[in-house]
Amino acid sequence: MMTTIEELLHFIEEEDVRFIRLAFFDVFGIQKNISILPDLLPKALKHGIAIDANAIFGLSSLKDATLYVKPDISTLTILPWRSIDGSVVCMVGNLYDAHGEPYALDCRKMLKDALRAAAGMDVLFNISTQFEFYLFLQDEVGNNTWRPLDYAGYMDVAPEDKGENVRREICMTLATMGLQPRSSYHQAGPGQNEIDFHSSTPLKAADEASMFKWVVRTVADANGLHAEFSPKPLEDKPGNGMHIKMKFAKTMPRHQIEHFLAGILAHIDALTLFLNPVEASYARLGKQNAPDQIAWSVAHAHELIHVDPKNDHIFELRSPDPLCDPYLCFSLLIRAGLDGIENEIPLEKPLDIVCDLTTIKRLPSTKEEAYNRTVQDEWLRQWLPERLIALYR
Repeated sequence: MMTTIEELLHFIEEEDVRFIRLAFFDVFGIQKNISILPDLLPKALKHGIAIDANAIFGLSSLKDATLYVKPDISTLTILPWRSIDGSVVCMVGNLYDAHGEPYALDCRKMLKDALRAAAGMDVLFNISTQFEFYLFLQDEVGNNTWRPLDYAGYMDVAPEDKGENVRREICMTLATMGLQPRSSYHQAGPGQNEIDFHSSTPLKAADEASMFKWVVRTVADANGLHAEFSPKPLEDKPGNGMHIKMKFAKTMPRHQIEHFLAGILAHIDALTLFLNPVEASYARLGKQNAPDQIAWSVAHAHELIHVDPKNDHIFELRSPDPLCDPYLCFSLLIRAGLDGIENEIPLEKPLDIVCDLTTIKRLPSTKEEAYNRTVQDEWLRQWLPERLIALYR
């Protein structure tokens, strides 16, 4: 990992880098980028590269028309696809306003703020993600179709599983870029796949998750395929989830972890708008193993929160889908967990031993309902600009 500007400039020269791609993300987690030549890099590092924020819906503001992208040198990666001569690298950028202040709608900044708050409370953990996505065929002129690549099922093998080689290429590309895929396999839907990541620091995990969709779409397109991350691409088939695993430090007391879980469960109603940001998200929840009950479990792996039966310092949140913004979602989950610790919110009994299931609340069933629960939650609104909440309506 690059740590100093001197190291970066030396690397650029030694590797004959010809193009530098600065990636950044709007509040929906949609990737944008601007490419610069190496001679502009010193200016980018000191002052940032100007962009027109009002041309990007998910960044627009009445006050800040011009924003500046400054690269985070620790995110440097060489792209496997190259220019004709020399190398192409990519760095994730942070957004700043004209006064040099971090931009209020930069969700990567929100995550870094949440992590500072967690460190201040000695709450230490890593995060990993598990992505589901469909692969559909393109027609003879390269237009996307809704015909699945195959009709294989859960963990099937070739020849039924026709996505094996594409998944392998995706994983090898990710590894070449310094990202950390852990496993891949065919999921339950026709043409549906899953790729899981190793756990990383939350910021690195968010960077990886955000870059992941770009890599998958690029590799799929090169193979005459269309990668689809929407939560319910086929009406009667399993939807796509983006499960989030949190692994706490061994030194963290169990009662603190329980309060952290309780904080997430207490605020999950208000967070759902951001974990499940489109109307189709709500066609997935409650169907084909996607959760809709606000509950946790050890024995039942398909509930909203599943605690690892072999390690109670690991839990998995299963409601988010791949269209969420990882930076925003991680930051809100951390804030909710910290609120649980600060206020010592008690953790309710797990679903395993709850007898009266009619007492269990459910997640919002529509985006409108999710939005209403968000705006009614005063705790959440202290962490989010009103403009950001309005963009999600």
